[in-house]
Parts: sequence; C-alpha cells; structure tokens
Amino acid sequence: MHARTPLAGAALLVVGAFLLSGCTAPSPSGPTASPAASTSAPVAASTCVADPDAAIAAGKTAAPTGELPADLVATLDAAAQQAFDLGASPGAIVGVQTPEGRWTKAYGLADPKAGNAMAVGMHTRIASLTKMFTGTILLQLAQEGKLSLDDAVDQYVSGIPNGDRITLAQLADMTSGVNTYTANEDFITKYFADPSAVYTPDELVAATVEVSPAADPGERFLYSNGSTIILGETIEKVTGRPFADELNERILEPLKLTSTSWPGDSNAIPEPFARGFTLNGDAATPDNPTDSTDWNPSWAWTAGEVISTTDDMLTMGRALGTGAGILDDDMQRIRLESFLDPSQSPPAPGAGGYGLAMGCGQGWVGHGGELSGYNSTMFYDTATDTTVVVQANSDIASGGCENSPTLQDDPGDEVCEAPAVRIFVALSGLLGQTYAPPPRS
Repeated sequence: MHARTPLAGAALLVVGAFLLSGCTAPSPSGPTASPAASTSAPVAASTCVADPDAAIAAGKTAAPTGELPADLVATLDAAAQQAFDLGASPGAIVGVQTPEGRWTKAYGLADPKAGNAMAVGMHTRIASLTKMFTGTILLQLAQEGKLSLDDAVDQYVSGIPNGDRITLAQLADMTSGVNTYTANEDFITKYFADPSAVYTPDELVAATVEVSPAADPGERFLYSNGSTIILGETIEKVTGRPFADELNERILEPLKLTSTSWPGDSNAIPEPFARGFTLNGDAATPDNPTDSTDWNPSWAWTAGEVISTTDDMLTMGRALGTGAGILDDDMQRIRLESFLDPSQSPPAPGAGGYGLAMGCGQGWVGHGGELSGYNSTMFYDTATDTTVVVQANSDIASGGCENSPTLQDDPGDEVCEAPAVRIFVALSGLLGQTYAPPPRS
C-alpha cells in the first residue's frame, strides 16, 4: 500500500522511508525530538565494530570510481522502490558505495505541488547527521592537544548544571545527564509559534539549562541536542573562531565536500533542492502536511544545521567509518571502540549503541537525522567497506505507529518507520548484516 495525502491541492504524495529521529523539532503533542533513555544503569562498552583496524585500513585505499554491477543494482533498486512505496515522503535519493563501485538513484517528487521529480544531486537538510561533523571536530582538537575528552565542560562553557563533573566525552556520547532543550515546553511553544525565528547558541544553551540535569553524569544514556550545542560552543571557545570556519577548513575543504554547506542564520537551501513536508507544527493535519522548507534551522545549530547531497555524504560516510582524511589512526580507533552497549543506550538515532557523536548497529556506524520536513541516514559498514546514504523530503513516519503522527491513509499493518530508515534497512541486508533500528512507535 502506498501512503498518500493531498498537498495543498497538488498531486498525491507517494513515498519512501527512514531511521530513528535525531534532531527533529518535536510534534505539538510532545517533545519527540530526542529519544528518551529507558535505563538508569551505568553505561557499558560495546564491541559493535568487530575489527577497528580493518576499517581503518580500508580508508587507506582509494574510493571506487566505477559503477556497481548491473545485477546488484537491479536488486538494490527493487528493494529501495518497495521500501519507498511504503513510506510517507514525496521523494527520496539513495546512494550506495562498495569496493565494486557506486550507485545513486532518485525516486518520487522533489516538489509535489509543481510536479518536479526528485533528482540525484538535490540538496536537503541532513539534520542530526550534523552531530558527526561536530564530534569529528571535537576529536580533531583532542588529537591536536588543544583539549582533552576528559576535560570538564565548565572549563569552556559556564553555567551547565554539574558542569564541573561532566566531561566532553560524556557530552559526545550522550551520558552527560544534560537534557535536550526540545524537552523545554516553553521553547517548543515559542518555536512552533514562529518557525522562521533565528536562535543564538546562547539561547539554546539557556533553554537546555532550564530543564537540566535529567540524570547524573555517567548514570545513563540520554540523547540530547543540548549536549551537542554545548560542544559547538566549546569548539568556538577553544579555537576562537566561528564553528562554520572550523567546519569548512577541517572537514568540507579537505574532503572536497563542495555541495555541503552551513546555513547559519539563513533559511535558504542551495539550488537544486527538494521541498520538505512535515506533520509537525500548529497547522499540519494528517491529510495536509505542512511545507516546512523555509523553516529556519538555527534552532538546531551544531546539532542539526548542515545541508548536503548524496555524493558528498557517501564521501563523508566512508571518512567517518575509516577516519581517512579527518582523524589519525589512534583517534579513529578510539572512536570505533567507544560505542555504548546497546542495552544501555536505547533508542539512539540510527544506533544499536551510541558512541562519540556517532551510532553503531550490526557493524554499521553512522547516524540518522530528522528535521521538520527532512529525514536522512548515512551509514558505513565496517565489515565490507560499504556506505549507504538515503535522503527523504519528509520526516513523517508510516506504518503501525502509536505515537508518531502519520498520514490519513497510512498503511497501518507495516512496521512504524520514518522514510529514510525504511529504505536503509531494506538495502543493508543486501550489502552486509541487516541493520536493526531501535523500535519506533
């Protein structure tokens, strides 16, 4: 069954699917932006990556330049199409890179009202995938001796509850006890009253402090956008420069990510781009999602502002999995060995266990992300040197969802998933171990 809904008098919306929410603005019914931890037991280490040294070694070989074999492409295409048809997104873009080559394809519509087709190379907001960029810069600074992951956060950002006991590593792996500002009801109300508003990092930290702490440092996993905002302020304090400058010089330029950008206070998206649709906000209804393309992303700052394309994310995904071009071998090994045990960190966005600003499940390392209107996944399989990227221009879940808002004629007999994760899960089993996302309701 296709999930369909009319969009402002436009053609019917037919969709695809995704992974768990990372940096989505919460729905009006409650703070769904960050999954809540469900355990109070001390966090434990995981061995999600079976052979970190093999993953690091893979990055020392050149990325493939050819095309995937036609028979594999046909199999992947059929699986992606089937998953897309069950989702709730106008369009999707899929990218796969293995040692054999690369394949990309677009499905559906970039703009249902205008009837414009989705196309490879279109920009979308990649939401919480941004956290991996922020975490990488933090690790680079540690690598350079400009800070230590064991430093207390109050050495860099003052006024954080328990700041003298919270380490930078705990902010990165979401065990700091710092709550997410999207659990702040006053902030939520203000945001949805005017999604075009610009927020400063200090305002986001203040909103975080108002609802923190939610736990003692190191007590449990608690996914928090506020933790990554504090890391962004730490990076600016240590470097004395705007985060955007560090992002450009440390990641975008070295990896030649020419189609990846930092919007800052702007709500603009570089051309060509896909328009995004959501059920978040005060005006959306199950039969009439809101076009949230122009909502300002400043509320997400270093937790979710980055804009990118499939090709750039394929490059970044492999760099994140291997460290190539962004971290030295020792620091990458630390990153690949720092994931929390899955039983101690549910339900991280796109992760069986969470680590230093990155998740891991079944050997796949990466992240999922949601921002009202957009949904993305970027994962690297450490066992097969395979990267999979999915972009969707909707953050609307589909299937038998009890809590997540769905379209009016949703296929309720399907597993509840957001658009990009459903496609990623369908492809992962054809390329390595099947990725098992935390259950979504």
